[in-house]
Amino acid sequence: MSWSRDDQATGRRGYHHGNLREALIRAALNLIAEKGPAGFTFADAARSAGVSSAAPYRHFRDRQALLADVARRGFELFEERLDRAWNEGRPDPFVAFENVGRAYLAFAREEPAFYSAMFEAGLPFDGDPELRDAADRAFAVLRRAADAFCARLPSDRRPPALMMSLHLWALAHGIASLFARADGGRRKLPMSPEELLEAGVLVYLRGLRLIDDPPKA
Repeated sequence: MSWSRDDQATGRRGYHHGNLREALIRAALNLIAEKGPAGFTFADAARSAGVSSAAPYRHFRDRQALLADVARRGFELFEERLDRAWNEGRPDPFVAFENVGRAYLAFAREEPAFYSAMFEAGLPFDGDPELRDAADRAFAVLRRAADAFCARLPSDRRPPALMMSLHLWALAHGIASLFARADGGRRKLPMSPEELLEAGVLVYLRGLRLIDDPPKA
């Protein structure tokens, strides 16, 4: 696939040869970054890729299918980053989960178009098994972290690992969506998003007695 500037004044990207599917994915990402996941049409994506309005139908049945492919790829990249940060719980589960949280926030900041397609496009996961499976694999990294924390407690004191992973996911996602994104939706904070997430996780884990309280002065 080759991209080139057809018009330096407009910045329009022209598709010349190679992989049409990849060209449309890239065009969709550019449009999501500019207008949001609901701000463009199927024809806009074709025009941005430099092809006819009929060309996208060779690979996608409609705009929603194109967005679903973008979101699926986003979840695959997301899973890779979270899994690398988790590093099988090394050097210990708490430090590893802190790394996962930072990776979550970094993804929202560095990949805003993927993040929007994944979480803000309103895609029906139940109607797309590949998209659902990709999303589930990303969430499974958080579930493994919750399992590792719960394993540190006696069986009669362990919180449900699924509940815990959902709570931690909601905390990380809320902070990422409100404070860590790279677009105009970012809110201002008197601290960094990473510091806010770390404090929230500490409060949560201490409440479950998964980590010790700090020694009193």
